[in-house]
Amino acid sequence: ETPFFSMVSKGKATNTFHEWQTDALRSSAANAHIEGDDTTAEARSATTRLGNYTQIFKNAVIIPDTDRGLDKAGRGREMAYQVLKIAKEQKLDIEKAMFDNNARVAGNSTTARELAGAPAWMTSNITNTGTGGADPTGDGTDARTDGTQTAFSQTDFDSCMQSIWENGGKPDTVFLSAFQMNVALGFTGMNNQRSTVTATRTNNMVVKDFDLYVTPWGNVTFIPTRENRSRDVFIMQSNMWAAAVLRPTKNEPLAKTGDNEKRQVVTELTLVCKNEKASGMVVDCTDS
Repeated sequence: ETPFFSMVSKGKATNTFHEWQTDALRSSAANAHIEGDDTTAEARSATTRLGNYTQIFKNAVIIPDTDRGLDKAGRGREMAYQVLKIAKEQKLDIEKAMFDNNARVAGNSTTARELAGAPAWMTSNITNTGTGGADPTGDGTDARTDGTQTAFSQTDFDSCMQSIWENGGKPDTVFLSAFQMNVALGFTGMNNQRSTVTATRTNNMVVKDFDLYVTPWGNVTFIPTRENRSRDVFIMQSNMWAAAVLRPTKNEPLAKTGDNEKRQVVTELTLVCKNEKASGMVVDCTDS
């Protein structure tokens, strides 16, 4: 249900503004030296310091104390059932926030902190930008500007894959909506690309399976998602993304204020983009 959040590694945040360093190798160059020569040290560029704000995800439920005396059909206590349900719903909220085209928000006494979603970090490998569209700064401080939508195509996808490869990335996973997944199912193979699409009938069941998309620039698995914007197709190198957790998911009781029981489920975390050059997006795709 939450493939992006489940895929990324989980680290620890120690502040509401979580910071990290990112770096890249220089381009290759001729490297030959005379035997016995003196060595001259070269100046090196400093690493880039990035940061994202932690976002508080909170849900609560209230159940009348009468529930304790009831014999429910199909389950035990209502509170246990509802807490489990809102915990699952909260994970969906986290997934949506990580995919959202949203700039980070510092927050204050009247405004909630918000994490910058994946589109706010990605600038190097973007294809299919529509008229009026523009990339963000790439440090989480602003969102990308949407442009006029045009159809998602295999050419745009392959161009994005090539750009990622040229920038040193090794993408492994593609996240896209059901609408765009249906477009991808129509990608043709054997023209430098080969898609493993099978259609078989077994026991009156038809199976159409898109296992792997193979290109000269790497092999990627397509995963349809419900929580990303349909106009965005994400091509990700999974180990270049992480979730920094300030407060792990916790179920805790709230103060009693009447003839009822209240509990809340709270998680606080942020999204970490270790190096945006390792991933890419096909943007402004027609979604209907």
